[in-house]
Amino acid sequence: MSSPDTPAVFIGIDVAQQHLDWAQDGGRPRRERNTPAGIAALVAALAPLAPRKIVVEATGGYEQALVLALAAAELPVLLINPRQVRRYAQSEGILAKTDQLDARVLAAFAATTRLEPRPLPAPERRTLAALVTRRQQIQAQLVAERNRLPLADPAVAAGLTAAVAFYTGQLRALEAQIRAFIRDCPSLQAQAALLQSVPGVGPVVAATLLGALPELGTLSGKQLAALVGVAPFNRDSGQQRGRRTIWGGRAPVRQTLYMAALVASRHNPVIRTFYQRLLAAGKPKKLALVACMRKLLVILTALLRTTTPWRPNENKTSQATPALVLSPLSHRHHSTQAPRQEEVAMH
Repeated sequence: MSSPDTPAVFIGIDVAQQHLDWAQDGGRPRRERNTPAGIAALVAALAPLAPRKIVVEATGGYEQALVLALAAAELPVLLINPRQVRRYAQSEGILAKTDQLDARVLAAFAATTRLEPRPLPAPERRTLAALVTRRQQIQAQLVAERNRLPLADPAVAAGLTAAVAFYTGQLRALEAQIRAFIRDCPSLQAQAALLQSVPGVGPVVAATLLGALPELGTLSGKQLAALVGVAPFNRDSGQQRGRRTIWGGRAPVRQTLYMAALVASRHNPVIRTFYQRLLAAGKPKKLALVACMRKLLVILTALLRTTTPWRPNENKTSQATPALVLSPLSHRHHSTQAPRQEEVAMH
C-alpha cells in the first residue's frame, strides 16, 4: 500500500478482442494480449503500483476475464460505460480515437471521476445474469419470428413455424434451468421468495432483478432509480422550465420492471392506489406507470435490505391475484417494451 506522501496512481485500460492497452495517468501506453497469460502479466505489472483506481471500459464482454482477474487480485477496478468516457474525451478537446489514446483518456478519467469501484457480484449472481441475458435473447428471437409468420410467403412459412417451435422449446428449457438454479442456491431462493411476495412480481421478474440488478437491496431507492433509468432529470435553462424526463439506465431491467408495474397497477393494493391517485391528478398513463416502477423499485429494495416479506399497509383484505409469470407466450398480442425515454416525461 502506498504511503500518504506517495502520489496516487490512476490506470486506464482499453480492452479489445485481441489486446489490452493500458496507461498510467500522464504515462506512456503499453500493450498486453487479451489472453489468460497477458491478463496475468498485466495484473502482475499493476499490483506493485498500488493504484488508487483502475478504469476499464465495458466492451461487450471482452473485458470480463480482465475485470475478474483484477478483482481477484484486490485491485480497485471501475467498469465504466464507453459513452461516459467518450463525452469526457470530447469535453477535453480529444476528438481522435485510437486504442492507445483511449487508454490515456481512461487513465485521465480515472484521476478525475468521483465514481468509485464497487464489489463485483457474487459468482452465483453472475451465472444468473448470464442465464437471464440468454433468456432475453431467445425471447427477442421468438417474438421476431412470430411477427414474421403472419405475412410470410408460403415458401418460408414452414421454416418460420419450425423456428417458432424451436425457440419456444429453448425458452421453456431455459426458464426451467433458471428456476432450478435459484432453487438450488439458498441465498437466491430466499431473495426470490421475498421479491415474489409482492403482487405483480413473478419468477421471471425476480430472476431478472436478482441477476441484472445485483445492487438491489444495497442502494437507496433514488440511486436504484437512476441506475435503472426511471429517475426524472431536470431540463431547465434560464427562464425555461422543461419537462422532467427519464434517460439511460439498464434497459432490460427497465422493460421487465415496466411489465411488473403494469400488473401491480391492477392487482397490488398499494401500487394500484398510487397509480389511480396519479391518474386522478391528471397525470398521463405512461408517466403514472413510470412513477409506479420507481415506487415498486423502492419497495423491493426495502424488502431485500430488511429481509421482510410484503405486508401491504392498506387494503389488507384485498384479494390480490397470484404473481404473474411474464413470458412471451402469455403476452402474444401485447408489447413488452417499456416506453422510450422520449415518450415519458416526469413533472
